[in-house]
Amino acid sequence: MKLISQEFIRNIAPQLNLLNTLGGGTAQAQLRVDKVAKGVVVRVAAPSVRPENFHVLLDNNRLTVYCDYRHEEDDKMSAPLFAQTLDLPANLDLDRIDAVHEENELRVRIPYQDSASRRREIDIKLR
Repeated sequence: MKLISQEFIRNIAPQLNLLNTLGGGTAQAQLRVDKVAKGVVVRVAAPSVRPENFHVLLDNNRLTVYCDYRHEEDDKMSAPLFAQTLDLPANLDLDRIDAVHEENELRVRIPYQDSASRRREIDIKLR
């Protein structure tokens, strides 16, 4: 005799994961900035966050990386999971910035060059 249906478990599991995360659970994102020969790589590891929940926003020389949680993809309401804003130095080429999500990690690559000043959201590629 089953007391709890599989459908109930599928519907409640994302909410339990969200409550665990907001309540100080183990789904804590880690941000690391690495300087490499060609530029800077910002790495964000958030194991339980789906790639479509990451967002990268560039506003002049400020880079904001954030994650939100939506139960369904088209939900209007979302819960913030992680947000970090970095002030970027003037020697980075902000026109050639790109972002890739691979192996449970978001990588935002910013090469050295002239700086640019405009606001745009960076598309994240899946590999």
